[in-house]
Amino acid sequence: MYNEAYRTQLAGTSLMYYDTRKAVEDIEPGAYAKLPYTSRILAENLVRRCEPAQLTDALSQLIYRKKDLDFPWYPARVVCHDILGQTALVDLAGLRDAIAAKGGDPAKVNPVVPTQLIVDHSLAVEHAGFEKDAFEKNRQIEDRRNDDRFHFINWTKTAFKNVDVIPPGNGIMHQINLEKMSPVVQVRDGVAFPDTCVGTDSHTPMVDALGVISVGVGGLEAESVMLGRASYMRLPDIVGVELRGKLQPGITSTDMVLALTEFLRKERVVGAYLEFYGEGADALTVGDRATISNMTPEYGATAAMFYIDEQTIDYLKITGREDEQVQLVEQFAKETGLWADSLKTAEYGRILTFDLSKVQRNLAGPSNPHALLPSSELAQRGISGKVENEEGLMPDGACIIAAITSCTNTSNPRNMIAAGLIARNANKLGLTRKPWVKSSLAPGSKTVKMYLEEAELLPELEQLGFGVVAFACTTCNGMSGALDPKIQQEIIDRDLYSTAVLSGNRNFDGRIHPYAKQAFLASPPLVVAYAIAGTMRFDIEKDALGYDEQGNAVTLKDIWPSDEEIDAIVKSSVKPEQFRTVYDPMFSLSVDYGDKTDPLYDWREMSTYIRRPPYWEGSFASENQLKGMRALAVLGDNITTDHLSPSNAIMASSAAGEYLAKMGVPEEDFNSYATHRGDHLTAQRATFANPKLFNEMVRDEKGDVVQGSYARVEPEGEVMRMWEAIETYMERKQPLIIIAGADYGQGSSRDWAAKGVRLAGVECIVAEGFERIHRTNLIGMGVLPLEFEAGTTRETLGIDGTETFDVKGAIAPGAMMTLLIHRGDEVFEVAVKCRLDTAEEQSIYEAGGVLQRFAQDFLEAEAS
Repeated sequence: MYNEAYRTQLAGTSLMYYDTRKAVEDIEPGAYAKLPYTSRILAENLVRRCEPAQLTDALSQLIYRKKDLDFPWYPARVVCHDILGQTALVDLAGLRDAIAAKGGDPAKVNPVVPTQLIVDHSLAVEHAGFEKDAFEKNRQIEDRRNDDRFHFINWTKTAFKNVDVIPPGNGIMHQINLEKMSPVVQVRDGVAFPDTCVGTDSHTPMVDALGVISVGVGGLEAESVMLGRASYMRLPDIVGVELRGKLQPGITSTDMVLALTEFLRKERVVGAYLEFYGEGADALTVGDRATISNMTPEYGATAAMFYIDEQTIDYLKITGREDEQVQLVEQFAKETGLWADSLKTAEYGRILTFDLSKVQRNLAGPSNPHALLPSSELAQRGISGKVENEEGLMPDGACIIAAITSCTNTSNPRNMIAAGLIARNANKLGLTRKPWVKSSLAPGSKTVKMYLEEAELLPELEQLGFGVVAFACTTCNGMSGALDPKIQQEIIDRDLYSTAVLSGNRNFDGRIHPYAKQAFLASPPLVVAYAIAGTMRFDIEKDALGYDEQGNAVTLKDIWPSDEEIDAIVKSSVKPEQFRTVYDPMFSLSVDYGDKTDPLYDWREMSTYIRRPPYWEGSFASENQLKGMRALAVLGDNITTDHLSPSNAIMASSAAGEYLAKMGVPEEDFNSYATHRGDHLTAQRATFANPKLFNEMVRDEKGDVVQGSYARVEPEGEVMRMWEAIETYMERKQPLIIIAGADYGQGSSRDWAAKGVRLAGVECIVAEGFERIHRTNLIGMGVLPLEFEAGTTRETLGIDGTETFDVKGAIAPGAMMTLLIHRGDEVFEVAVKCRLDTAEEQSIYEAGGVLQRFAQDFLEAEAS
């Protein structure tokens, strides 16, 4: 153990801890009281894990708010959902093969850090909430479609050390993490320390609501952490966010977070660690706080921290944590300066103020979670409006999907009880769901079903078509399932403007369903209301949802429950024993790592789900040349990872669909792009496969950019489907580049958004700016991210894709390099910044990626 001089006993216990306050004040007396919460947690990690020779310099970065040196961070846990978690473990299984081929011992390749994998991303809502036994039917389909995947995941439980698996049908990763997996304070080898984790999903910061630094990373970065490498970082911007006032009656945490998301986006908090405090924050329950923290990536931050306080303790109690653990959390927080009262002296370089009392009822949409849409402005925004409709036909603006989904909102009992009460009140007045609405209820935890049953509200939801279809991500992850064929055909024949309303966190174009032209985020009770309305061409605040038996119009205010009623039912219906009943059996199962499991996976030859990865073959075995590159795509601002590698259902007409058909997979079992990411031959065909893509190299006769998955192959100038263009360039061994605008790669932390372009032959991406997680994923795949200087864009340079490109200059963190643009006989030199931000990232890039870096280090260690 390092830095034993700071190891001391925790008062009132037999446990030890590392006295971070003393370590900090040995350098600068009085400094600890000024440190923000985030800095105190990071400082503890350094005192406990940093080599003594590095400690003073590393702590000085935090004390003096310096950002010029990298320092190591060692997260206590890695949490994964099954898509990226499985992909990471497929990579490790492939790494074992590569190690064995070089004479190393594959059994020694294991996660060093405890890794928890939760199967929650695989279920599609093929059977809606108004169907009998929908949950059981959906689970059967999930198991059938994912047999290869689940076979591999089951192998990992005994083949790898330090891997725990929560099987399908049990809940969503982040909600389980919040309700059970995070202890807030860890104990190992008699030492107590703050829980910290990274997760292979951008919404991992949800657990920040408990005072736990928990950040989303790409699967490649998670693999590096799993394998024991430090996650190197520089001191982030730590921004104080003061919440004032309190929410008005009838305003939900969803309304609050959608307003906050717009506000924080405008304040440009990209990459920052936010710390919420003030009277408004103090009064928020952990359920409300978790809704804010869950939406961290939507406003672009890295973390959204709350302090440990009485609300934290109350939450730990209500979710059934052991009394001894609850007492430890309070004692540890108070003694180490992590309790809320100790943070009143914390100093921030920047403070933002947000007034909760000004929040009104909100939606977000139609295409981005930060596009705030107050419900009072539906008419003036052109969303609602009377539309003439023929009898028996769906209206224009038809709401074809209404989904209570996503841990963002289903983790908050107040939201779920409110939805149940809306349903009860609507049923009493004879209101019904419109027949074209595919409704569903997919809680992130089985505890939700238990307290809805306790409150006698589940039958009310079921009556309106919101029966439980899954305990999984479903619609929020684009797993909405198929529509009724008649409804789908009517949408096609009449070219209807069809919409989706969901209580999720993402509504990017093309994500929720191929036939939902736009999607809107809303609170669970509003989702129920829109199922009744059946259309977005509806003023949810003013128009009649229906009529009672006396012919009186019924509006939203007539069925909206009071806060007092919601709170009373939460208090009487949400109980600790529900959480113990759900989680004690789930986490009491232990699987021993043993000698009986072959350390090398027996790859199924014809699988379209699991295949040995190719990251030690072909182009991966050689260095990037960064010369003679042609543009695969020229893109605008706000390109998301859904554009780069969609996760939703695979259409038969797509390149992936055609491939699966050739492999003998029936169309009904094509499943989603997400579920096939363990097979690179299927997954790489998803690259830029989003039908909402605008590649500026492809234009019509008028010069307008054509929407769709298209590319233009140069030098011929021939337009073709993106995948055919990629195949053409792969056959030519043509190195490629992507030119893009601002905020490139925002959205989900999706490995294949980086893997796909790398396998296509992309060596470099030049953009006006990068989303944090995607940038690290690109580096993890050996793709060089470069950034234009302010004021320089693809438009100012007149880039149209006919050019070839070279990059010259020394590759180093933050170095200025030169992009050479060859256009005809002319050559233009453009200054660009190398976005390798740390020495560790440079090391990974130079090795060709995360896995190659580890393989080199492992084999060198074996040989020594």
